[in-house]
Amino acid sequence: MPIESFEAHTPRIHPDAFVHEGAWVIGDVEVAEEATLWPGVVLRGDQGPIRIGARTSIQDGTVGHATLGESETHVGEEVTVGHRVTLHGCRVGPRCLVGMGSILLDNVELGEWCFVGAGTLLTPGKKFEPRSFILGSPGRRVREVTSKEMEWIVFSWKTYQDLGRRHRR
Repeated sequence: MPIESFEAHTPRIHPDAFVHEGAWVIGDVEVAEEATLWPGVVLRGDQGPIRIGARTSIQDGTVGHATLGESETHVGEEVTVGHRVTLHGCRVGPRCLVGMGSILLDNVELGEWCFVGAGTLLTPGKKFEPRSFILGSPGRRVREVTSKEMEWIVFSWKTYQDLGRRHRR
């Protein structure tokens, strides 16, 4: 797995995290315990810090970055970030699910338990309250997340946490 320092910053990866050998982690990046980074993930902390919470899954092809002096990327605990997502200077609260191919731009904020549908574009500065179900381009809150969807969010992060353990063996 390519882990590279940038200037004074070296990535800090918890020993219980799983980082696939095909992921790139560069600069000011922290990955918490039991988080998983899958093939093709690029977390490039050369313009601002990137923080990945405990038991969070960052899936294949996702890119994390920020804008120098303008934004940071923070992903909370127990989050599932689907395949090919762009996380650019955003804050994702705990226990969210960000669907495949979504784009979250600078200073977007998701409260706890948000569900972002696949292919959604969240434009700079948009803020969403907890339990928002978000769809569209540009994304908008269409309703509240149901208890069944909250169960799916838990199932998703637990599945990837287990998969990460199996890959570490």
